[in-house]
Order: sequence, then C-alpha cells, then structure tokens
Amino acid sequence: MRRTLIATALAVLALGAQAALFEDDEARRAILDLRTKQQATDDLLRSRLAELNQSTDQMRRSLLDLNAQLEALRSDNARLRGQQEQLLRDVAELQRQQKDIAQGVDERMRKLEPQKVSLDGKEFLADPEETRQYEAAVKLLRGGDFAGASDALNGFVRSYPRSGYLDSARFWLGNALYGKRDYKESIATFRSFLAAAPQNPRAPEALLAVANTQVEMKDAKAARATLNELLKAYPQSEAAVAGKERLAALK
Repeated sequence: MRRTLIATALAVLALGAQAALFEDDEARRAILDLRTKQQATDDLLRSRLAELNQSTDQMRRSLLDLNAQLEALRSDNARLRGQQEQLLRDVAELQRQQKDIAQGVDERMRKLEPQKVSLDGKEFLADPEETRQYEAAVKLLRGGDFAGASDALNGFVRSYPRSGYLDSARFWLGNALYGKRDYKESIATFRSFLAAAPQNPRAPEALLAVANTQVEMKDAKAARATLNELLKAYPQSEAAVAGKERLAALK
C-alpha cells in the first residue's frame, strides 16, 4: 500500500514536472515569437524611416532646386525689366530724333516751296531762290551799285521770264541803267515795263523817269511829250504833280 502511494506520488510529481516543462517551452516560444515580431516591426519601422528620410532629402533637394530656379527667374525678370526700360528709352529717343528730322525736313521743304508774295499791288507765288535773287538785286541798287544791280536784274529777267517779280524787276532795272548813265537802255527798259504793266502803281514813276532821262539826253522835245503823256495817262498821281512842275520848267 505504501509503495503504491509512493509510486502514485512520484507519478504525480513526474506529471507536474512535465507540465511545468511544457509551460516553459510555450513561454519561450511565445517570447521568441514576440521577439521575432518585434524585430520585424523594428525592421519595418527602420525601413519606413529610411524611406522617409530619403523622401525628405529628395524634397529638400527639390526645394533647393526650386529656390535656385526662382532666383534665376527673378534675375532674368530684373534683367528683362532693365532691357525693357532701356528699350523704352531708346524708342523715346528714336521718336524724338525722328520728330526732329521730320521738322528739319519740313523746314527745308518749306524753304523750297513757293511762298506767297505781295508786291506793288499784286499777289503771286515765288520760289525762295527767285525771291532771294530779286531782293539781292534790289539791295545792290539801293546800295548805289548800279552796274552790279543792272547785271543782277538783267540776269533775273532772263532766268524768270514769267515771274511775278518781272514787272518790278524791269522798273528797277530801268532805274539801275539810269544810274549808270546808260540812258537809251534805261528808256527802252521803262517802255517795256509800261507796255507790259500800264496799271502798275509804279507806271507813273516810270514815265517821269523816262522824261528825266530825256532831259539828261538834252532832248527837251521828247521830255515834254513824255510829261504830257504822264499828265494824260495818270493825272491823279504824285508823279503827275512833279511832271507839271518839270513841264513848266521846260517851257
């Protein structure tokens, strides 16, 4: 009986030891399993962290590249803005030069265009050079250069046979010829003037000048005839008043 109890106790102890041993193995396996899972989790986290770090680095590089591109764009914009401002200044300067050139051309063209002239009760158009030559010739006459004036006026009459200045040029040419004592040519010129422009305001003066020239030539008869012609043709003129006095002196 006692042996049986002992054997039973030993059996119970053996079963307990086996159960304890079994429980230890399970625990170890569970721990190993947990460690494995923890390791896998840690590896996964490290992998994800590495990937995140890599993505962060890439994003940082991208941001740096973007900033560099933005700076380059700002620099280009500043350069283009400067070029645009310079271009605007160049265009403004070019426009100013074109305006100055256009004004200069207009002025030169106006100098070449015929201008309206009013002379001895008549209006007409004359080229600038035509006016210049006429005025230069009359200036010579008024300065007492009768020879130079007669040459200049003769040249003007030949150069501008249809000029509005022609009648006046002939009148002054007659005076220039008288001044240089070329009396025959003076009378011929005055007569040509009177035939072409009998209504010219200077016509009475021309007839009086013819009479004076005839007096200088000692041709009193011709002078009296010319003075009578003056009194008949232009009785209300100032030249007629002087003609009456001259006619009385000749008688």
